[in-house]
Formats: sequence, C-alpha cells, structure tokens
Amino acid sequence: MRVLITGIAGFAGSHLAEHCLTRADVELHGVVRPRSSAHRRAAVLAHAHLHEADLTDAAATARVVAEVQPERVFHLAAQASVAAAWADPAQTFITNVVAQLNVILALLAHAPMARLLVVGSGQEYGIVRPDELPVRETNPLRPADPYAVSKVAQDLLGLQYYLSHRLHAVRVRPFNHIGPRQDPSFVVAAFAQQIAEIEAGKRPPVLRVGNLAARRDFSDVRDVVRAYWLALEHGEPGEVYNVGSGRAVAVQEIVDTLLALARVPVRIERDPALLRPVDVPVIVSDCSRLRAATGWEPQIPLEESVRAVLDYWRSVTQEKALR
Repeated sequence: MRVLITGIAGFAGSHLAEHCLTRADVELHGVVRPRSSAHRRAAVLAHAHLHEADLTDAAATARVVAEVQPERVFHLAAQASVAAAWADPAQTFITNVVAQLNVILALLAHAPMARLLVVGSGQEYGIVRPDELPVRETNPLRPADPYAVSKVAQDLLGLQYYLSHRLHAVRVRPFNHIGPRQDPSFVVAAFAQQIAEIEAGKRPPVLRVGNLAARRDFSDVRDVVRAYWLALEHGEPGEVYNVGSGRAVAVQEIVDTLLALARVPVRIERDPALLRPVDVPVIVSDCSRLRAATGWEPQIPLEESVRAVLDYWRSVTQEKALR
C-alpha cells in the first residue's frame, strides 16, 4: 500500500510515519518543504521516500501525486500555530486552504481512487457553551481565531469534494495532542522546554505561564496518529470524527505534573503576553462516533505523555550544550 503523508517532517507527521512503518504492507512516501532540514530531526524519516514540494504550488503538488500514485493520503501539512495565525492570517489561509485544495485537485487528476484524510481541528468548534459539552461533531462551528477559520475551510473542502466528486475523503477534528518533537509554540512543549533549560542552568528558575485555569482535552500524539490510520481505513467517506481523550484537564494540572518531574525547584510567573484574545474556559470532546466506527481508544496516560515531552526537551537542551 502506497501511503503519502504531507507534512511528514512535522510533529504529528513524523509520529504517523513511525506508526505506518510498523506495518509490513506500507510503502511510505512523504512531502517536505524545499530546502527544509526539518526531516533530519526525526530518524524514522530515513526509511521514507521524501519528495520536496511547496504544496501551495499546484504544479509541484500534482507532480508528486502523479509520481507516487498514492492509495492513502494523510494531509497533515499546515500552519498550526494560533499565534502565527493572528500575526499573519492571510499566509495561514494560503498555507492551509490553498495547499489542501491543490492536494485534492492533484488526487482527482492523478489518483482518483486514493483515500484522503483531511485533518481539521477541535479549534473549529470555537466558542462552545457549557450546555454543549462534551463537544460532538454535530455542535455548531463558531471559530474564534484565524487558524480555526482556516481549519473549518479545510474541513468543508473535504466534505464538498466528497459530495461533488465522490472523493474518498474522511475528516477528523483532533483536540489538543502532545508528545516529543512538538514545537515550543504549543503550551506543554513550551513549559517542558523552559524546565529543561532551567535544569541545565540556561535560564532563571522561573516558569512563565499564561491562563492555567483553562481546561483542555489532551491526548498523546501517538494515540492520535493511530486514530488517523483507523479513521481512514474504517471511517465513512464524507464523515467527520472527533479525536480526543474525552477528559477535560486544567493547564494547571499539566504544570503541576511538570514541576513534580523537575530536578530543581521552579517558581511560576504569569506572563500577560501569553494570554489569548479569546480563551474558552472548558473544551472536552465526545469521540463516541470514532469509537463506534473504528474501536479506537486512547491508551497512553497523560502523565506518561507529559514525561515524554519533558525528556525530549532535556535531550534537545543537552544536545545544544554539546555543540
């Protein structure tokens, strides 16, 4: 089975690559940005066939699809930072929406029988009212930031091309997921990086935080990519599936876990610059539709995930010190 992962050098993409390579029947291909060295950070990608392409370039995207002739496509390439989306919403739309449209058009032209996983986000639900929890796929979409709007557009593009062209597109809306190799622009990775650098004596023993009262649905990225595989294999084309733990956890609990794992005393300091313009108090998913379709259940405990993130940033900090 020829599998193509866009964004294979990214956080979820590299973990999905690891999952795919546990299967003997997979011939793995991935798209990386031209002149990017990001793929060198994940050793597993040495076992994949890598193709350089800017997915916002329709011709370049079509060339990759025509060459690979994929049977399964996981479209993970995206600008995934909410902060970056606020700073440059136009580029976020180009990176997320135009790139996916190019992937879809390339598949219709060169691999029309391929299955496509469209990766949206739990952010699409946006302003969720307390009486609407847990969040189901039938909840209204009230996106509250430019990133979320771009993911709504990706989501609905997948639905539209299923309805208009019968493209085998399955949509997922993952909630917060964490793990090794996540960029420090995301909250758990940011905290872990700070603590690793504090332990190494690279910064004062102060953990800078934003809103710790917010409660979010955290899953391990390794559980999430397993859900992606199962959704594309067993999900209904045109359907959408939430991917999450089904449990709301306060960001304070993440911080407490990290502080308990820290090797030196660390104090907390609130940084107003880390507060978001819009911050929903509680988000938690209902993933019963995914479970019913695939049998998927999250397997990795949250504390184990948090420990893995901290250990990753300890290794990164140590590696930098040895250079």
